[in-house]
Amino acid sequence: MVLPTGFPEPAQIGVIEVKQYPHYRAVTYTHAGDLRQATGIAFNPLFQHISNNQIAMTTPVEARYTETSGQIDAVPEAKVSFLYPAPNIAPSSVNSAVEVTDTSPMTVVSIGVRGAYTWESYENNLQKLKDWLQEHPEYEIVGPPRRFFYNSPMTPEATKISEVQIPIKRR
Repeated sequence: MVLPTGFPEPAQIGVIEVKQYPHYRAVTYTHAGDLRQATGIAFNPLFQHISNNQIAMTTPVEARYTETSGQIDAVPEAKVSFLYPAPNIAPSSVNSAVEVTDTSPMTVVSIGVRGAYTWESYENNLQKLKDWLQEHPEYEIVGPPRRFFYNSPMTPEATKISEVQIPIKRR
Protein backbone atom coordinates (compact mmCIF):
# COMPACT_ATOMS: atom_id res chain seq x y z
CA MET A 1 0.00 0.00 0.00
CA VAL A 2 1.49 3.32 -1.13
CA LEU A 3 0.05 6.32 0.71
CA PRO A 4 0.46 9.94 -0.39
CA THR A 5 3.31 11.86 1.25
CA GLY A 6 2.62 12.51 4.95
CA PHE A 7 -0.58 10.47 5.16
CA PRO A 8 -1.26 8.55 8.39
CA GLU A 9 -1.76 4.80 8.30
CA PRO A 10 -5.36 3.55 7.96
CA ALA A 11 -7.41 3.60 11.15
CA GLN A 12 -7.65 0.41 13.18
CA ILE A 13 -10.78 -1.58 12.43
CA GLY A 14 -13.71 -0.49 14.61
CA VAL A 15 -11.67 2.20 16.38
CA ILE A 16 -12.78 5.84 16.31
CA GLU A 17 -9.88 8.28 16.35
CA VAL A 18 -9.02 11.88 15.53
CA LYS A 19 -6.46 12.08 12.71
CA GLN A 20 -4.47 14.81 10.97
CA TYR A 21 -3.96 14.95 7.18
CA PRO A 22 -1.46 17.11 5.30
CA HIS A 23 -2.10 19.17 2.17
CA TYR A 24 -2.59 16.85 -0.82
CA ARG A 25 -3.34 16.96 -4.54
CA ALA A 26 -5.71 14.68 -6.42
CA VAL A 27 -7.56 14.21 -9.66
CA THR A 28 -11.31 14.41 -9.03
CA TYR A 29 -14.42 13.31 -10.89
CA THR A 30 -17.80 14.75 -9.85
CA HIS A 31 -20.81 12.44 -10.03
CA ALA A 32 -24.39 13.64 -9.59
CA GLY A 33 -27.09 11.07 -8.92
CA ASP A 34 -27.04 7.66 -7.25
CA LEU A 35 -24.16 7.84 -4.79
CA ARG A 36 -23.89 4.05 -4.67
CA GLN A 37 -22.60 4.14 -8.26
CA ALA A 38 -20.20 7.09 -7.94
CA THR A 39 -16.91 5.23 -7.44
CA GLY A 40 -17.60 2.76 -10.25
CA ILE A 41 -18.54 5.48 -12.73
CA ALA A 42 -15.55 7.64 -11.73
CA PHE A 43 -12.95 4.88 -12.11
CA ASN A 44 -12.32 5.04 -15.87
CA PRO A 45 -11.89 8.84 -16.23
CA LEU A 46 -9.66 8.95 -13.15
CA PHE A 47 -7.55 5.97 -14.25
CA GLN A 48 -7.21 7.43 -17.76
CA HIS A 49 -5.91 10.69 -16.24
CA ILE A 50 -3.19 9.09 -14.11
CA SER A 51 -2.23 6.74 -16.97
CA ASN A 52 -1.98 9.55 -19.55
CA ASN A 53 0.14 11.61 -17.15
CA GLN A 54 2.25 8.70 -15.89
CA ILE A 55 1.25 9.37 -12.28
CA ALA A 56 1.63 6.44 -9.89
CA MET A 57 -1.52 5.01 -8.33
CA THR A 58 -1.75 5.43 -4.56
CA THR A 59 -4.24 4.38 -1.93
CA PRO A 60 -6.70 5.35 -0.71
CA VAL A 61 -9.33 6.35 -3.26
CA GLU A 62 -11.38 9.16 -1.74
CA ALA A 63 -15.13 9.77 -2.06
CA ARG A 64 -16.74 12.88 -0.55
CA TYR A 65 -20.51 13.00 -0.29
CA THR A 66 -22.82 16.01 -0.09
CA GLU A 67 -25.60 15.82 2.44
CA THR A 68 -29.00 16.45 0.90
CA SER A 69 -31.30 15.58 3.79
CA GLY A 70 -34.07 18.14 4.07
CA GLN A 71 -33.33 19.65 0.65
CA ILE A 72 -36.23 19.25 -1.75
CA ASP A 73 -35.21 18.39 -5.33
CA ALA A 74 -31.51 18.33 -4.40
CA VAL A 75 -29.43 15.93 -6.48
CA PRO A 76 -26.87 14.12 -4.32
CA GLU A 77 -23.29 14.56 -5.43
CA ALA A 78 -20.05 12.69 -4.87
CA LYS A 79 -16.54 13.84 -5.61
CA VAL A 80 -14.35 10.79 -6.21
CA SER A 81 -10.58 11.27 -6.27
CA PHE A 82 -7.38 9.40 -7.01
CA LEU A 83 -4.74 10.96 -4.76
CA TYR A 84 -1.37 11.94 -6.20
CA PRO A 85 1.73 10.53 -4.47
CA ALA A 86 2.93 14.10 -3.66
CA PRO A 87 1.27 17.54 -3.68
CA ASN A 88 3.84 19.06 -6.07
CA ILE A 89 3.01 16.80 -9.04
CA ALA A 90 1.71 18.77 -12.02
CA PRO A 91 0.01 16.78 -14.78
CA SER A 92 0.87 17.62 -18.39
CA SER A 93 -2.77 17.33 -19.50
CA VAL A 94 -6.19 17.31 -17.86
CA ASN A 95 -9.28 15.95 -19.62
CA SER A 96 -12.47 18.01 -19.25
CA ALA A 97 -14.16 15.12 -17.38
CA VAL A 98 -11.88 15.58 -14.37
CA GLU A 99 -10.18 18.36 -12.42
CA VAL A 100 -7.00 18.60 -10.39
CA THR A 101 -7.85 19.53 -6.81
CA ASP A 102 -5.76 20.62 -3.84
CA THR A 103 -6.98 19.88 -0.34
CA SER A 104 -5.74 21.87 2.64
CA PRO A 105 -4.54 20.14 5.80
CA MET A 106 -7.43 18.85 7.87
CA THR A 107 -8.43 17.14 11.07
CA VAL A 108 -10.99 14.34 10.88
CA VAL A 109 -12.75 11.91 13.16
CA SER A 110 -12.36 8.50 11.55
CA ILE A 111 -13.39 4.87 11.96
CA GLY A 112 -11.67 1.89 10.36
CA VAL A 113 -13.95 -0.56 8.56
CA ARG A 114 -13.38 -4.12 7.32
CA GLY A 115 -15.63 -5.74 4.74
CA ALA A 116 -17.48 -5.01 1.54
CA TYR A 117 -17.69 -1.41 0.38
CA THR A 118 -21.48 -1.26 0.71
CA TRP A 119 -23.56 1.87 1.12
CA GLU A 120 -25.11 0.36 4.25
CA SER A 121 -21.66 -0.04 5.81
CA TYR A 122 -20.91 3.60 5.02
CA GLU A 123 -24.18 4.80 6.56
CA ASN A 124 -23.77 2.63 9.70
CA ASN A 125 -20.23 3.85 10.33
CA LEU A 126 -21.12 7.46 9.56
CA GLN A 127 -23.79 7.21 12.27
CA LYS A 128 -21.18 5.87 14.72
CA LEU A 129 -19.07 8.97 14.04
CA LYS A 130 -22.07 11.28 14.49
CA ASP A 131 -22.86 9.54 17.79
CA TRP A 132 -19.21 10.00 18.86
CA LEU A 133 -19.42 13.71 18.00
CA GLN A 134 -22.55 14.02 20.18
CA GLU A 135 -20.44 12.73 23.07
CA HIS A 136 -17.54 15.09 22.22
CA PRO A 137 -19.03 18.59 21.97
CA GLU A 138 -15.54 20.08 21.90
CA TYR A 139 -15.55 19.29 18.15
CA GLU A 140 -17.70 20.65 15.35
CA ILE A 141 -18.18 19.39 11.79
CA VAL A 142 -16.48 21.57 9.16
CA GLY A 143 -16.97 19.62 5.94
CA PRO A 144 -18.83 16.83 4.18
CA PRO A 145 -18.23 13.22 5.18
CA ARG A 146 -15.81 11.17 3.14
CA ARG A 147 -14.78 7.60 2.66
CA PHE A 148 -11.34 6.18 1.95
CA PHE A 149 -11.08 2.89 0.04
CA TYR A 150 -7.77 1.05 0.44
CA ASN A 151 -8.17 -2.08 -1.71
CA SER A 152 -8.60 -2.96 -5.37
CA PRO A 153 -11.83 -4.40 -6.75
CA MET A 154 -10.09 -7.81 -6.93
CA THR A 155 -9.60 -7.98 -3.15
CA PRO A 156 -12.02 -10.42 -1.48
CA GLU A 157 -14.96 -8.49 0.01
CA ALA A 158 -14.41 -9.81 3.55
CA THR A 159 -10.83 -8.51 3.69
CA LYS A 160 -11.33 -5.03 2.22
CA ILE A 161 -10.38 -2.06 4.41
CA SER A 162 -11.91 1.41 4.32
CA GLU A 163 -12.42 4.41 6.55
CA VAL A 164 -15.37 6.70 7.08
CA GLN A 165 -14.39 10.22 8.15
CA ILE A 166 -15.91 13.57 9.04
CA PRO A 167 -13.77 16.76 8.89
CA ILE A 168 -13.81 18.51 12.28
CA LYS A 169 -12.22 21.29 14.29
CA ARG A 170 -12.11 22.19 17.97
CA ARG A 171 -14.75 24.69 19.03
